Amino acid sequence: MQEEHIPAMLETGKFSKALMTRVQVEEEMGGITYSVQYRTDSKATLDKYYEEDAATLRGQSKPFEGKFVAFRTELEVVCEF
Repeated sequence: MQEEHIPAMLETGKFSKALMTRVQVEEEMGGITYSVQYRTDSKATLDKYYEEDAATLRGQSKPFEGKFVAFRTELEVVCEF
């Protein structure tokens, strides 16, 4: 993630920032859970990522199938301090 996937996401030019965090709540199934958030300037840019880059970048996870669970959530910043 840190050496390949996150840099590849940023190299698309569609994201200005990435934040990787470790979830501090213990999961019932055990293991360690991480969250990765990417910042983009607009929904239009995100849609462009989906159209132009998503399939390729998601395809790079094939060697790790069955070893992780991923889900995507789009968040809108309401307020930032």
